[in-house]
Amino acid sequence: MTGLTRTSADLDPRRRRILYRCWHRGIREMDLVFGEFAENNISELSDAELDEFETIMAEEDQDLNRWITGADPVPEHLPKVMFARLAAYRPDFDIVTIEALKAKHGLSE
Repeated sequence: MTGLTRTSADLDPRRRRILYRCWHRGIREMDLVFGEFAENNISELSDAELDEFETIMAEEDQDLNRWITGADPVPEHLPKVMFARLAAYRPDFDIVTIEALKAKHGLSE
């Protein structure tokens, strides 16, 4: 996946803004995590959950990357349940390997 696949036409303005911001964070890894998480969950999140999600989104990408990967402990001020949901989310994209690239381009050894 490389970007937005969900239409935002059925979303209220707040959810549209959040979805857009999730796909335009600055670090591609965070775009993938936040963007796909939002695409799959944004319409079902309650207002309180949206508040928590936006609190997490306000953090710097470099910090979020370290917390999500487990390189650094998650700070106490972040909403624990929402952060755990986000951190457990795995984007749906193909892992780039030499074998995958060869297969994609029809190359043999």
